[in-house]
Amino acid sequence: MMMTEMGRWCVVAGVVLLVVGGILLLVGHLPWSGRLPGDIVIDRDHLKVFIPLGTMLVVSLVLTVVVNVVLRLWRKEPH
Repeated sequence: MMMTEMGRWCVVAGVVLLVVGGILLLVGHLPWSGRLPGDIVIDRDHLKVFIPLGTMLVVSLVLTVVVNVVLRLWRKEPH
């Protein structure tokens, strides 16, 4: 019983890692990533600091909505 539950969690963790990896690959190609209001870029002679506050707020909002929709669909009991 416990091994099947652990197996399920490993599968879920693998799927989550695949999704996060895909999102990270796509974010580098999106034209708006890193250029939203609230993103801080400090570019000096030998120093470059990038703090993507605006981008992370958008990503957090989208992921929150997606996770809530998935959980509602997953927990929906049959009639």
